[in-house]
Amino acid sequence: MPPSSRRKAQRAAYLERIKDQAVSTRSRKAKTARRSAAVLTHLDTKGAARMVDVGAKGVTDRRAVARGLLRVSPATRALVRDGATPKGDVLAAARLAGIMAAKKTSELIPLTHPLPLTHAAVDLTIGQDGITIEATVSTSAQTGVEMEALTAVSVAGLTLYDMLKSVERGARLTDIRLVEKTGGKSGTYRAP
Repeated sequence: MPPSSRRKAQRAAYLERIKDQAVSTRSRKAKTARRSAAVLTHLDTKGAARMVDVGAKGVTDRRAVARGLLRVSPATRALVRDGATPKGDVLAAARLAGIMAAKKTSELIPLTHPLPLTHAAVDLTIGQDGITIEATVSTSAQTGVEMEALTAVSVAGLTLYDMLKSVERGARLTDIRLVEKTGGKSGTYRAP
């Protein structure tokens, strides 16, 4: 094959590869756009809020861990550590409030599904910046328990604030976030 014919063949092959890559890129972008549109599952075609139908989804074991922090002064941390707060054992009250909140999430957060929880725990740790709140919630169901874990942390933190506001009104409930979730179609998520 003469050099000019070889160059034409190479150029044609190169253009074909570029065309295939462009089609592949468009296809990936279209799939991403469809996924982005599907993220808003709590809206119907008219934009009205609706509860997602999870009836066709399989039951799987699911677990979620959420965390938050009530920032308080060293003096307040010492009162809590020594059990010397005016309202008594604030950690026990916050732990119970968080567990109760996890069980009542579907009554507090619109459009969440009532779930049969198999486990709910709230751990409170006095640290250098304040009181760390961590909730772990589990179920075997058709949808996850992220909202239950986040609700448990939020309500436990609000309970701590309520019980400590007489000694520190400036306490701040911060950094509430999902730390980990397992199970379900999307698999495992761990916060960076």
